[in-house]
Amino acid sequence: MSSLVLAPAGRRLKALARAELTLLGRNRGALVTALLVPLALPFSVRPALDQIDLKAEGLSIGTVMLTAAIGFSFLFAVYTSLVSAYVARREELVLKRLRTGELGDPEILSGTALPAVCIGLAQALVLSVCCVVLLDAGAPRAVYLTVLGVLAGLVLCAALAAVTATLTRTVESAQITALPLVLVSMVGSGIAIPTEVLPDRLASVCELLPLSPAIRLVRGGWTGQLSGYEVLGAVATTVAWTVLAVFAVRRWFRWEPRR
Repeated sequence: MSSLVLAPAGRRLKALARAELTLLGRNRGALVTALLVPLALPFSVRPALDQIDLKAEGLSIGTVMLTAAIGFSFLFAVYTSLVSAYVARREELVLKRLRTGELGDPEILSGTALPAVCIGLAQALVLSVCCVVLLDAGAPRAVYLTVLGVLAGLVLCAALAAVTATLTRTVESAQITALPLVLVSMVGSGIAIPTEVLPDRLASVCELLPLSPAIRLVRGGWTGQLSGYEVLGAVATTVAWTVLAVFAVRRWFRWEPRR
């Protein structure tokens, strides 16, 4: 019985994701942001990294650049592109029409997010291979932690995008409402600058930011420097932020245009 229920749901989700991917392909601005920005931005942090003694922290240029690339993919391929997508579909009454059919609310939000999440996952895989080959990042010492960090970051970014969309009135203002999390994550979550080089007290605060645990797991999986206690702390923080984001979406997400 459960398989009979899941099959139609899977087909509906696949159809919605295919339609969303088509719409994404027609939006050149969103497509460039999702595909090219995460690939280009990591090179902008290279000059700053050259001024830091990474070896003293057990890090390398390859490992830090890889983490930065995956972090930028979280922020631009998934988070910012999804904020715009959710707002655009809401203002165009697409979400309202979908709710009148067989799709449930979780299916609508998941189907809309699926193309961006898949793009982010594909970028993470490609960037990992490139950093290993071109920057001598080496193989991950705890690959399961890196996989866990990537999946956690993708899911949390999708949930946070839906939360941000509730605060966004128009597609034009989506980049503005998404900017605070982007900037805070770039500076404090270890994307542009490794948290290992920050003062201990500041680093402890930054570890509580939404994307910090995912970035920490990705880097820790590559370096093998995370203890079991640190892994549990990162997972617990990620789960807490995800639960909070899902609650906010269920409570405040707007399905009709803001007037």
